[in-house]
Amino acid sequence: MLTPEERPPIFKSWNTWYILVALALALQIVLFIYFTKYFS
Repeated sequence: MLTPEERPPIFKSWNTWYILVALALALQIVLFIYFTKYFS
């Protein structure tokens, strides 16, 4: 079982990881939209 105060790797808090993942997913969505419009 994980302890509630387990430290995340690299960053100071897990919120930074959540924001990073959300931004990466948003960037992928935007790139796929432009890719689809360019080749269709």
